Amino acid sequence: MIEKFAMSALVGTSLDFALRDCRIVNLVIIGIAMEIGIEPTVRSATDLGYVPVVLTDACGWGNPAAGERALETMKFIGEAVLMDVKRFA
Repeated sequence: MIEKFAMSALVGTSLDFALRDCRIVNLVIIGIAMEIGIEPTVRSATDLGYVPVVLTDACGWGNPAAGERALETMKFIGEAVLMDVKRFA
């Protein structure tokens, strides 16, 4: 288990080290809060050289407007591959 203390799962945790040790480049990201945890993790992942894949229908949000805005920002910037679970499978 990796405890997360920042907005991004890759900041202040050992996750980045573990992924690099396993030579993982692509990250499939799902979660509870698009606007709070998922978007910051995607941004950090991109900055660190990973290719994040967000399964949009496996993500939630605390605030619908903020969640949609986060999703639109990721689409606009192109920092993640966005798809649904069915297409990923």
